[in-house]
Amino acid sequence: AGRTDAGVHAIAQSAHADLPESRLTADRWVTALNGSLPLTIRVMQSRFVTEAFHARFSAKGKVYRYRVWNDRILPPLEVGRAWHVPLPLDLEKMRREAELFVGRHDFASFAANRGKPDEDTIRTIDSAKLRQRSKQLELEVSGDGFLYKMVRLMVGALVRSAAGKSAEGEIEERLVNPRRLLVKARFVAPADGLYLVRVRY
Repeated sequence: AGRTDAGVHAIAQSAHADLPESRLTADRWVTALNGSLPLTIRVMQSRFVTEAFHARFSAKGKVYRYRVWNDRILPPLEVGRAWHVPLPLDLEKMRREAELFVGRHDFASFAANRGKPDEDTIRTIDSAKLRQRSKQLELEVSGDGFLYKMVRLMVGALVRSAAGKSAEGEIEERLVNPRRLLVKARFVAPADGLYLVRVRY
C-alpha cells in the first residue's frame, strides 16, 4: 500500500499481486508465501479480490502510531522500537496541540521536500490521539493520506513544544501559514518509533 522509510515498522501492510488462475486457496497462499519469506516478514492473511483492486490506489486512508519512551533510561528491548526522550514533557499540552492537526489542512510545513514543488500538500486528518502507558507515549494518527515524513515531523513538533523548546503557538502557526514557515528549522522524529498500523479500504 506504499513504501516505508528505512527503520519504520509496518504492523499491517497490504500488497496485491496479479496471478493466473490459481488452484491454491487464499489460506494456502499464506502458508506458501510464509515458507519463502524471512521470519521478520509474515503474511497474516490473504484473500482474492477483483481485478480493479490496487493495494495503493484503492486505499481510503492509513493509521500510523508513533511510540515515545519518556524516561531517563530506555529498556534494551525498546531499542529500535521507540524514540527515547529523557526530558520532562507537558503531556496535556501535547494532547491539546495534537488536536490541532485534526481536519483538512495544508501540511506543507510538515512534509520533507522530495524535489516536488507542485505536490498537493492538502490532507485530512480524522483523529490524532495521545495515550500514556506508564513511561510509554503513543500518538495514533488516522488520515486520508500522508506526505513524506509527515507523521515524524508532526511528532517532532509536538515533543519539542511539550519540552518547551519551540515558540508558543508554533504548531498552529505552521498550519495557518504553512508556506511562510517552510524556511524555519523543523525537527524530524526518528524513524524507529513509527508504525504503520492499518490501511483502510
